Amino acid sequence: MTIEHFRAGDFEPSRHFYPRVLNAQLHPLVRNFLNLGNTRILQRYTHLHPEADPQAVEQLLTTKPRYFRWGGADLFLSTNEEGLRQIVVIETNSSPSGQKSMPILDEADELGGYRRLIGRSFLPMVEARRRLPSGALAVLYDKNEMEASGYAATIAELSGEEVMMVPCHRGKPLHRIEDGVIEVDTGNGWKPIRACLRYVTQQPWERLPPVSRTAIYNPIVACLAGGRNKAVAAKSYDLFNAMNTDTGLAIRMPETIWDVARTEVPMWVQSMGGVAVVKNPYSNAGQGVYTITNDEELASFMDSEQSYDRFIVQALIGNFRWSSRTRTGRLYHVGTIPDKRGRLFAADIRFMVGAGPEGFFPVAIYARRAREALEAELSEGSSSWDMLGTNLSVKQSDGSWTTQTERLFLVDSRDFNKLGIGVDDLIEGYLQTVMAVSSIDAMAKRLITQKSVFRRRFYKQLNPDPRFVDEIMQ
Repeated sequence: MTIEHFRAGDFEPSRHFYPRVLNAQLHPLVRNFLNLGNTRILQRYTHLHPEADPQAVEQLLTTKPRYFRWGGADLFLSTNEEGLRQIVVIETNSSPSGQKSMPILDEADELGGYRRLIGRSFLPMVEARRRLPSGALAVLYDKNEMEASGYAATIAELSGEEVMMVPCHRGKPLHRIEDGVIEVDTGNGWKPIRACLRYVTQQPWERLPPVSRTAIYNPIVACLAGGRNKAVAAKSYDLFNAMNTDTGLAIRMPETIWDVARTEVPMWVQSMGGVAVVKNPYSNAGQGVYTITNDEELASFMDSEQSYDRFIVQALIGNFRWSSRTRTGRLYHVGTIPDKRGRLFAADIRFMVGAGPEGFFPVAIYARRAREALEAELSEGSSSWDMLGTNLSVKQSDGSWTTQTERLFLVDSRDFNKLGIGVDDLIEGYLQTVMAVSSIDAMAKRLITQKSVFRRRFYKQLNPDPRFVDEIMQ
């Protein structure tokens, strides 16, 4: 892998979007939502949620995060025994994908969502950051070259500077950290970086420090605070909800038990009626997630090789007769609109947001369906993961990644109608995503001292998994 250089004029839509996106027409309902603006979204949300304090919602939407300025939440549209529909946050991602799957809002602007995120969030961060070291602009990445290159080309277009796209794979670094500054091996010497967009997703804390003098969008502390740590994310959500009991704001999530030792997993699965999801808290792209609906699937997890000592056990959202039983009842998938064969599928919605000087804004939306149709009853030998796993990324035997785009739903005039959602669902998904991102940013602030030092000892108490903590770069 080598460093690639981008200059103004290098943005090629065919390289940075899926082929089917290039000619897709954004659904009118989604276009309307994206043009609402936070003021009208606030008015509609508080009308539907009279328990929500309008001032609290306004503050939520207009507050600029300190660390976590770009995030994506994976959401399930679920319902309960009484038919109460609700958007549920499954997890939140730093460095989320989504641009390559998003139809263009303004057909005259080929940069699309790349421009919105870079122009309204990344570049204002760089301009506002004081005492940056001298150096170049860069994009660091370890996967999703399609979007990483799109960001590099967009930064070059909007800044007028040459931008380096630097591979940042485990065991093959082309960078180093010197006195808190990222330096890149150009082949003709080391070049300092004053600011970079980070698309490093696989254990990024092994290659980059929690904080640095180089401005990183998003910094690693955002990953540690929940952007790439599902256990700490769940704690961040709970803390957010506890601190907002008087405002009517709340992150909706499945019941989650964190810091679970492997030997304790069967006990917690049993407490949820023998149906649950077990997760490696630090994995992404659908890796390290185990849906448990019978003794065989539980035994498969217990026999699997694991790199870490702690897990989370989460209520499983399946179909009505095989979802987890929790203290608040059962949640199950609303599912897609039935196809011509009468099949409906579990699906999730990825909602990407950015934040700049004026607060949050929506960037991209797409959906993904599971491999197999959602059955009313689980038959013997059926795979619950095939009916529930929605992530499109598939890791191949050689360690590379491929994407099953046939399960991708665009928010265009063709696919969007299959999801059965309306503008109020999009508003709900947006607010849930902003709350999740804000809660993780608040946790990140707690992890950094006033002198910009990572509180490692405190983090060990917050995340008591020695193997994981030992991976964090000093």
